[in-house]
Amino acid sequence: MTTAPTDLLSSADLQGMDLLRFSTAGSVDDGKSTLIGRLLLDTKQIFADQLEHVEEASRRQGFGRTELALLTDGLRAEREQGITIDVAYRYFATPRRKFIIADTPGHVQYTRNMVTGASTANLAVVLVDARNGLTEQSRRHAFLSSLLRIPHLVVCVNKMDLVDWSESRYEEIRSEFARFATKLETTDISFIPISALHGDNVVDSSQNMPWYGGTPLLYHLEHVHIASDRNLVDVRFPVQWVVRPQSDTHHDYRGYAGTVSGGVLKPGDDVMVLPSGLESTIASIDTFDGPVDEAFPPMSVTLRLAGDIDLSRGDMVCRPNNQPTVGQDLEAMVSWMVDRPLGERTMLALKHTTRTVRALVSDVRYRLDVNTLHRDEDATTLGLNDIGRVRMRATSPLFYDPYTRNRMTGSFILIDEATNNTVGAGMLLEPSVAL
Repeated sequence: MTTAPTDLLSSADLQGMDLLRFSTAGSVDDGKSTLIGRLLLDTKQIFADQLEHVEEASRRQGFGRTELALLTDGLRAEREQGITIDVAYRYFATPRRKFIIADTPGHVQYTRNMVTGASTANLAVVLVDARNGLTEQSRRHAFLSSLLRIPHLVVCVNKMDLVDWSESRYEEIRSEFARFATKLETTDISFIPISALHGDNVVDSSQNMPWYGGTPLLYHLEHVHIASDRNLVDVRFPVQWVVRPQSDTHHDYRGYAGTVSGGVLKPGDDVMVLPSGLESTIASIDTFDGPVDEAFPPMSVTLRLAGDIDLSRGDMVCRPNNQPTVGQDLEAMVSWMVDRPLGERTMLALKHTTRTVRALVSDVRYRLDVNTLHRDEDATTLGLNDIGRVRMRATSPLFYDPYTRNRMTGSFILIDEATNNTVGAGMLLEPSVAL
């Protein structure tokens, strides 16, 4: 029988609460899984039998304490090796906010997993071991967070207990990272000295570092402002499903279901449909709970339009005077995720929002060294875990925005048509952008 923690919020309490998605990143053994375990434990999100299981596993493996990392290292191979090899997603909530955590691996060979876990994050937590300072992996993950346009970055200088809670060591690492961050696109960067093992500055303020005048990590996660991170200017609504009458009672109902990818939609708004270019007006906006007066990202809604306009899956609803780029010739930064190299003349399926087309790689512009930020312009292929700039030609036009403007309409995945496996992820650029 599973015994629930007493402080978990009820489902009724969670309704309408804000959701923050964040990822953790850093080098191997920097303490990512331990930090998440500490967050879950100190916010009383752990079931009693889960904690007993972790305590037993810790004793069995010879630890003199409860190994909190075992709370998140769910795969047996991970527990046995003591590393994270896959993206582990965890959920918890406090009275102020709900959270989804992506615990991503630190090894270089799992860069693809880090990209996957961070692709939808509002915030990235990069851990740095206070003893080792910035490593190549620290820089790599910070750069990838910047490349993925994660709006907020928190640098946690971990294991402060192993450097005698040294303020000078913390300031040294903070200054070094700040210098490196001048090369990044991220503008909101915070620094917090912590000990994930002992809980200092994770949920509660540390008594061992009175010189630190900032807030603990949990307080920062609860209060960081994310509402303005969404694009509320450019209306983008990719049609996912056409809702047709299911009974004689609703024989005149015809709606278009999907997820709002940008802007704010309201009944009475004038809209245009791509690729047809036909214009209409929003008659109503329906949700599972009934009609609403407005819709914004990332709400899932059904639009009803005035007049008889033919829409289908993959069409895009936008404003008549604010349309996305329409094009077949694409430039993108691509993260390649399989052993078989990506090179010129490679044909793949490309899934963008609700639209799937075929795309031919016409040119690999350069491969990016994410450790040094150097561009290898002599590269003609991308290998496993490589990131580079690629030109492609799609068989039919996409309706997109640059990734820097809209992460939802500016991203895509590449699929091997023979295996149906996802082999790459991309971020669309404006053709004139020199990145």
